[in-house]
Order: sequence, then structure tokens, then C-alpha cells
Amino acid sequence: MIVCVCRRVTEKEIAQHAAEGKGFDDIQFDLGVALQCGKCEDCAREVIEQCHAKAGLAQQGWMPITLSMAR
Repeated sequence: MIVCVCRRVTEKEIAQHAAEGKGFDDIQFDLGVALQCGKCEDCAREVIEQCHAKAGLAQQGWMPITLSMAR
């Protein structure tokens, strides 16, 4: 299913990035989700939350370190 019509980003693409431990900001940067009209943001965040919950990332409080955090 296409989540972001403006950038033609699918649920599968978002899920793949989320499975790598990426959060919304990283996925937004990588894929361009919710950068134009913004109507897809809630759906994209929901997909990310579901993927993190399946992987146990949400319950463990795990957060990946990104380059912007390392500075």
C-alpha cells in the first residue's frame, strides 16, 4: 500500500527502514515521507510503531545512535 502519495513511498519501504531500527526522523530524511503535504505522517508513524513493537524495540527503550546524535 502506498502511504505517501506525494513521494510514492510504500508501507513496505517504511517497514524495511523501521526494521533497521530507524525512527520517524531518519525515515523522513531517507524517503521524504511527510515532507510535502504531510497527510501521510500519522500513517507512517503508525507503521513505524508497529514494526518497532514487533521487533521489541518500543518496549526495551532501544534507540539507535545516528550521526546527528553522535556530535
